[in-house]
Amino acid sequence: MHDNQPRTIALDALPEVITRYLTAHRGHDTATAVTAFTGDATVVDDGHTYEGVAAIDGWLGRAATEFTFTVKLTDARQTDADHFIATQHLEGDFPGGTVDLHYRFTLRDGLVELLVIEP
Repeated sequence: MHDNQPRTIALDALPEVITRYLTAHRGHDTATAVTAFTGDATVVDDGHTYEGVAAIDGWLGRAATEFTFTVKLTDARQTDADHFIATQHLEGDFPGGTVDLHYRFTLRDGLVELLVIEP
């Protein structure tokens, strides 16, 4: 992993904090999902940037209610000890109906410092 190219890992090999976030977000459990982030974390999703726990909490609350969809974790990759990519397949009533989203996590001290979500 010295060339900064992500390598495939088993889905269950993702760090606990990432699994906690993904599971809580999928279950619309905002209170648990927000515990995965550092106090000064940043989330970038759909062209918007959310900085700090309060902004991330608001984003999680909106994201959980805006559309109805199913989510399946389909791939996990690791670049180094603090950088992971989880790919999820979503199907639902949002524009387009299906999408594969890449959740790019940067960890710091066992929590999510940066999350970038993109197709």
